[in-house]
Amino acid sequence: MTPTFDDRNRVATPVLDIAYEQAGERTPGAGVPVILLHGFPYDVRAFDEVAARLAARGRFVLAPYLRGFGPTAFRHAETMRSGQQAALGQDLLDFMDALGIERAVVAGYDWGGRAACVAAAAWPERIQGLVTAGGYTIQDIARAMEPAAPEAEHNYWYQYYFHSERGRRGLERNREELCGLLWRLWSPTWRQAGEAFAASAASLHNPDFVDVAIHSYRHRYGLVAGDPRHQALEDLLAGRPRITVPTVVLVSGANGVIAPADQRGTEHFTGPCDLRTLPGIGHNVPQEAPEAFAEAILSLPS
Repeated sequence: MTPTFDDRNRVATPVLDIAYEQAGERTPGAGVPVILLHGFPYDVRAFDEVAARLAARGRFVLAPYLRGFGPTAFRHAETMRSGQQAALGQDLLDFMDALGIERAVVAGYDWGGRAACVAAAAWPERIQGLVTAGGYTIQDIARAMEPAAPEAEHNYWYQYYFHSERGRRGLERNREELCGLLWRLWSPTWRQAGEAFAASAASLHNPDFVDVAIHSYRHRYGLVAGDPRHQALEDLLAGRPRITVPTVVLVSGANGVIAPADQRGTEHFTGPCDLRTLPGIGHNVPQEAPEAFAEAILSLPS
């Protein structure tokens, strides 16, 4: 199967000009659109094979570049370069509104999985189904300073690095070396990680990448304020809202940053929820296991 999207486009939202790639055709027979959401420090290349598989099954697929990545750009210089979870969820809703998409299946991992979970929790009437690699990923910021198990803390070294100005400068000056290292550490069994990273590295040179990433890793620990425009949504998320839409949770067994036991959170899913474990798969689930990721999407109501 040739991994490919059909086209790249842009759409304007209130805050962003969002670049996205698409596969398949938006026809009545295609069911609701599927929106694929990448994480940090990845880009839409993670979904090349997933999109090809879905399009071959007649689905219309869109994969936006998140804020701070690739060709996606802020429309106004004065807009805060926020990476907080509410901003990512709002971006997804704004993207759907701009394209006239009333309902969609959303699927993602890492930051993209968080955006998908936020949208499913806050606007369930807009989300037909959810695939989340890593489980319930809405952040519990009020408890962010509670220590985790030492093994988990060890894996989070990069987050603590980003809390310092040394870390900001390190990400600015050494972004490819640092992010390539994260790819390899987080997917320890994936032999193609280096080659795949090279295809995505250009997306990390977005002029807002560093500001958005640093804000994300500081806001989630309560170290910096968020964008006031997103405060109402952050207040909702602070209550750890349940997700009621049909969901597939993918647990990656060889994830080098999040242990399998911490990838579930199934008590937060009160609708139909299917938990699937992927032995030997690391953090970049759609690129390492495209067939399993695509099949999870296809198993949801369309």
